[in-house]
Amino acid sequence: MSRTRKVSDVSGLTPDGAAWLASAGTYPRSTLALWEERPDAPLVLPCGAVFDVVSAPALFGRRMLDRMWDEGPGSGPVAQYRGRIQLFAAPGTAQRLPALLEWEEWGTSELHGAPDGGLREAGRAGAVPPLLCHGTGDAVTVPPAAGAGPQGGHGSRWLVAPDTRHPWLPGPEVLLWAAVRAARAAVRISIFPPADQDANVYDVSRRR
Repeated sequence: MSRTRKVSDVSGLTPDGAAWLASAGTYPRSTLALWEERPDAPLVLPCGAVFDVVSAPALFGRRMLDRMWDEGPGSGPVAQYRGRIQLFAAPGTAQRLPALLEWEEWGTSELHGAPDGGLREAGRAGAVPPLLCHGTGDAVTVPPAAGAGPQGGHGSRWLVAPDTRHPWLPGPEVLLWAAVRAARAAVRISIFPPADQDANVYDVSRRR
């Protein structure tokens, strides 16, 4: 059954969600104080201890997100930043996911005409675009605490905002599953461009 989505222009970030994000930094209290003083400012936070981040091109990332909410367990926090979708994942995902994708051979697929005039996959490479995996030693920019219109004041916004001190985070297997299904969906709908989903914000209350 498809999940219900709600459209919202506010960030959706709760105090508990902000506290969880701040815990990734060396000085959480200072991070929270800065956000209280400048709620419209994005922050740069380190990955690896509290969360990893998997970044995908916007359209493919949206397809991954749709698969996770329509067919799977839902997602953890998700942000949109400079034309990419940032999926917050369990620590260790950044190291493990590339190996899983390589093992599954999702890196060089081509499309060939099928006898019935449709499309079929010949190999898997190319179907999954390069995913940027940010883990230990990396840092990411997170959207402002306060909403600032659909795209935020700095070209960033939350699609699924953190709302608890202990959010569920997908591991590498879940994101592999979502990437594979998003790639297959891209093959099926390639001749029918999807409607613009830029305004969608996912309703975390329906997470499984």
